[in-house]
Amino acid sequence: MTYYVYMMSNKWHTVIYTGMSSDLEGRVWQHKFKEDPTSFTAKYNCNQLMWYAETDDVWAALEEEKRIKSGSRAKKIEMIEEMNPEWKDLAKEWFDD
Repeated sequence: MTYYVYMMSNKWHTVIYTGMSSDLEGRVWQHKFKEDPTSFTAKYNCNQLMWYAETDDVWAALEEEKRIKSGSRAKKIEMIEEMNPEWKDLAKEWFDD
């Protein structure tokens, strides 16, 4: 099984959310369409996928999520800009809005 660690942001890039899932597309859909309207991502409109990494080791994914969450905003921005320098929504074409 593949596991994903990912970061979502809002359109102003003022909030960065970090998560982990075995179903990246499904999880991003939940964030984009606010399946849980009381969630952090719904509250702060984190509906754009900015960064992700994959592994087949669930424990490595959990550790990476934990490491990223405990890191600084500057480090998260550095990681995003390394993969996605223009801060484009990497999942923009995944769903029919």
